[in-house]
Parts: sequence; structure tokens; C-alpha cells
Amino acid sequence: IWGGFAVDNATLTRFFTFHFIFPFIILALMMIHLLFLHQTGSNNPLGLNSNVDKIPFHPYFIYKDIFGFIVFLWILI
Repeated sequence: IWGGFAVDNATLTRFFTFHFIFPFIILALMMIHLLFLHQTGSNNPLGLNSNVDKIPFHPYFIYKDIFGFIVFLWILI
């Protein structure tokens, strides 16, 4: 990030670029995480039968993920 011996145009440009790109990187990683989580499901560490308590993916998890996404964007802004 350091562009020279003083805070100059190169330093400010790199710092601005980092702060502009970083939220999009976090957002992409979050979306990939949600994709993998919903494709494979989460683990059952207790080994109990969890088929009884299943909730359909749509609409509950879609609305939950959209709400979380909006809260995440609101925090970024």
C-alpha cells in the first residue's frame, strides 16, 4: 500500500482502490459460502435423525438470506 516516502498520489490511489474492491471481495466470498452451504447442507454433529425438523428451502431460507444480505449491505454503507 505504501507508494513512497510520503503520502502521495500513488499511496492514496492504492488505498482508495483497496477500500473500493475489498467489500466486493467479501460479498463474493459470502455468496460462495451461501451457495456451498445450501448445496451440501450443514453437518449433524449429534448424529440424531434430523429429517423430522426439516424446513423447505423456499421461501424461508430465500427470505432469510435476502434479509441477511440487505443487513450486510446496510452495514457496509
